[in-house]
Amino acid sequence: MHGTGGPATAAAVFRKERSDAPAGFFRCEAAGLRWLRDAGGAPVVDVLAVDEAGLTLRRLVPVAPTRAAARAFGRGLARTHDAGAPAFGSPAPGWDADGFVGPLDAPLPLPAGRFARWGEFQAECRVEPLARALVDAGVVDDAVARDLGRLAARLASGDLDDDDRPARLHGDLWSGNVVWTADGATLVDPAAHGGHRETDLAMLALFGLRHLDDVMAGYAEVHPLRAGLAGRAGLPQVHPVAVHALLFGGGYVGQLAALARRWGR
Repeated sequence: MHGTGGPATAAAVFRKERSDAPAGFFRCEAAGLRWLRDAGGAPVVDVLAVDEAGLTLRRLVPVAPTRAAARAFGRGLARTHDAGAPAFGSPAPGWDADGFVGPLDAPLPLPAGRFARWGEFQAECRVEPLARALVDAGVVDDAVARDLGRLAARLASGDLDDDDRPARLHGDLWSGNVVWTADGATLVDPAAHGGHRETDLAMLALFGLRHLDDVMAGYAEVHPLRAGLAGRAGLPQVHPVAVHALLFGGGYVGQLAALARRWGR
């Protein structure tokens, strides 16, 4: 776990480390945490130190989530998103390279870029690289590969774009990366980048978060969302489901097939 408040003592810090981590892995995460914190929105764990072998964070002390805390988290997350990013796909300041996503012992590359349109970014940096990796690993069949290819073409054409500007995303916002503390629901373990705000919201819905309805209500107080969010959630869920299909297989493969079929045709 992690923690908040007061001077950093041995008991008040959490050390996340892996001696053979990919080069820059922890510096990338530290840059993302600082960028999210600079937004002045949702609370973010404090970065105390970083080196090539690990990241030292202030330890967080978990508490039970409440509906009031969830609503406050929603408001804070909207402010984080509204702080914006230079472009779709742009990495956090202080890290000018591809990022990482997935578990510490098996992270996958998360391609960065600088795109004016979300669909082009999503096609080139998310759907196409994962489709190739899934095919190379023998995880998906030809039908799923074709659907993913058609989805990439739809995205690249602009067919699925809207006029929302690049948001400052956590980028891996499942419930395990939201730690409920006395200071509020606090963000940890990001894959931070410029993207579409609905990506973070779809990730919360995909893997579930306590009091999610209250989170969404709080979010809408700060930044009202376009109608039909629930019907669009499957589109930004393609990438995280594809990551899970590649890493873990199982039911994620069928889930990915259904999403690719829905959005690629």
